[in-house]
Amino acid sequence: MLGPLLFLMYINDINIGILNWLLKFADDTKVFGVVNNCGDSHRLQQDLSKLFKWSHDWQMLFNIEKCKGLHIGSGNQHFSYYMDGHEVEKCTEEKDLGVIITRRPS
Repeated sequence: MLGPLLFLMYINDINIGILNWLLKFADDTKVFGVVNNCGDSHRLQQDLSKLFKWSHDWQMLFNIEKCKGLHIGSGNQHFSYYMDGHEVEKCTEEKDLGVIITRRPS
Protein backbone atom coordinates (compact mmCIF):
# COMPACT_ATOMS: atom_id res chain seq x y z
CA MET A 1 0.00 0.00 0.00
CA LEU A 2 2.87 2.39 0.68
CA GLY A 3 4.57 1.74 -2.69
CA PRO A 4 2.60 4.28 -4.78
CA LEU A 5 2.76 6.90 -2.03
CA LEU A 6 6.52 6.51 -1.59
CA PHE A 7 7.00 6.68 -5.38
CA LEU A 8 5.04 9.95 -5.55
CA MET A 9 7.12 11.37 -2.71
CA TYR A 10 10.29 10.30 -4.54
CA ILE A 11 9.37 12.10 -7.77
CA ASN A 12 7.60 15.06 -6.12
CA ASP A 13 10.41 17.52 -6.93
CA ILE A 14 10.77 16.56 -10.61
CA ASN A 15 8.98 19.74 -11.73
CA ILE A 16 11.27 22.20 -9.91
CA GLY A 17 12.66 24.64 -12.46
CA ILE A 18 10.46 23.40 -15.31
CA LEU A 19 9.04 26.33 -17.31
CA ASN A 20 6.48 24.44 -19.41
CA TRP A 21 3.60 22.27 -18.20
CA LEU A 22 4.45 18.93 -16.64
CA LEU A 23 2.00 16.10 -16.08
CA LYS A 24 2.79 13.07 -13.92
CA PHE A 25 0.67 9.94 -13.81
CA ALA A 26 1.97 6.72 -12.23
CA ASP A 27 5.27 6.08 -14.03
CA ASP A 28 4.47 8.41 -16.94
CA THR A 29 5.74 12.00 -17.30
CA LYS A 30 4.73 14.48 -20.00
CA VAL A 31 6.16 17.93 -20.62
CA PHE A 32 4.42 20.20 -23.10
CA GLY A 33 4.07 23.81 -24.05
CA VAL A 34 3.20 26.30 -26.76
CA VAL A 35 6.09 26.71 -29.20
CA ASN A 36 5.72 29.68 -31.53
CA ASN A 37 9.39 30.51 -32.13
CA CYS A 38 12.99 29.44 -31.52
CA GLY A 39 12.95 30.89 -28.00
CA ASP A 40 9.94 28.75 -27.03
CA SER A 41 11.63 25.72 -28.56
CA HIS A 42 14.80 26.45 -26.59
CA ARG A 43 12.82 26.65 -23.32
CA LEU A 44 11.18 23.30 -24.03
CA GLN A 45 14.59 21.78 -24.81
CA GLN A 46 15.95 23.20 -21.55
CA ASP A 47 13.09 21.53 -19.69
CA LEU A 48 13.88 18.19 -21.35
CA SER A 49 17.51 18.60 -20.35
CA LYS A 50 16.52 19.41 -16.74
CA LEU A 51 14.24 16.37 -16.62
CA PHE A 52 17.00 14.12 -17.92
CA LYS A 53 19.47 15.57 -15.38
CA TRP A 54 16.95 14.97 -12.57
CA SER A 55 16.45 11.37 -13.72
CA HIS A 56 20.20 10.82 -13.86
CA ASP A 57 20.81 12.42 -10.43
CA TRP A 58 18.08 10.29 -8.82
CA GLN A 59 19.10 7.15 -10.78
CA MET A 60 15.66 6.79 -12.33
CA LEU A 61 16.44 7.16 -16.02
CA PHE A 62 13.83 7.78 -18.66
CA ASN A 63 13.57 5.15 -21.37
CA ILE A 64 14.55 7.49 -24.20
CA GLU A 65 13.44 4.96 -26.82
CA LYS A 66 9.87 5.33 -25.50
CA CYS A 67 9.98 9.16 -25.45
CA LYS A 68 8.03 10.77 -28.28
CA GLY A 69 7.25 14.25 -29.52
CA LEU A 70 3.87 15.19 -30.97
CA HIS A 71 3.69 18.47 -32.90
CA ILE A 72 0.19 19.94 -33.05
CA GLY A 73 -1.03 22.96 -34.99
CA SER A 74 -1.04 24.12 -38.59
CA GLY A 75 1.81 26.61 -38.12
CA ASN A 76 4.00 24.21 -36.18
CA GLN A 77 7.67 24.36 -37.19
CA HIS A 78 8.40 20.77 -36.06
CA PHE A 79 11.52 21.58 -34.06
CA SER A 80 13.68 18.63 -33.04
CA TYR A 81 14.26 17.85 -29.36
CA TYR A 82 16.94 15.78 -27.69
CA MET A 83 17.47 13.80 -24.48
CA ASP A 84 21.00 12.73 -23.61
CA GLY A 85 22.13 13.47 -27.16
CA HIS A 86 19.42 11.29 -28.73
CA GLU A 87 16.72 12.88 -30.86
CA VAL A 88 13.23 12.39 -29.45
CA GLU A 89 11.17 10.42 -31.98
CA LYS A 90 8.44 12.45 -33.70
CA CYS A 91 5.03 10.82 -34.04
CA THR A 92 1.71 11.74 -35.65
CA GLU A 93 -0.51 10.27 -32.93
CA GLU A 94 -0.23 8.92 -29.40
CA LYS A 95 -2.59 6.93 -27.20
CA ASP A 96 -2.82 8.30 -23.66
CA LEU A 97 -5.08 6.71 -21.06
CA GLY A 98 -7.21 5.22 -23.82
CA VAL A 99 -7.57 8.49 -25.76
CA ILE A 100 -5.87 8.85 -29.13
CA ILE A 101 -4.31 12.28 -29.60
CA THR A 102 -3.41 13.13 -33.18
CA ARG A 103 -1.98 16.08 -35.04
CA ARG A 104 -4.25 15.40 -38.01
CA PRO A 105 -7.68 17.07 -38.05
CA SER A 106 -10.62 14.63 -37.95
